[in-house]
Amino acid sequence: MGFTDEIWHVVSRHDAQPVGDITIDEADFPWLSGHFTPGPGFAAVKPLFDRELSLLDRVSEEPHAWEAACDDVVRAVALVSPDGPVPEFLLHIRDARAWFRWSDTPFDA
Repeated sequence: MGFTDEIWHVVSRHDAQPVGDITIDEADFPWLSGHFTPGPGFAAVKPLFDRELSLLDRVSEEPHAWEAACDDVVRAVALVSPDGPVPEFLLHIRDARAWFRWSDTPFDA
């Protein structure tokens, strides 16, 4: 399955404003990663991504805090593949890089 050069979109769930685009340049199943180009809605959600990454660095010490930060990201943004929105994802954004994994079907609650 070739993902390289695909463009995935990150969109605000609150107002559908573009948060940014991810141009895939690496596919290492189950992760995709690429160049992140911020959109007009990125500034509003950047603190959520910063917090998630800071907690990821110490996830073994604070797993519940990291999971809550991930939930905050998912509540704030949607991830849209070239085929449409994906129901589940884990997305990290740092500077001009983004990396993520996703599922075509919702996770069980």
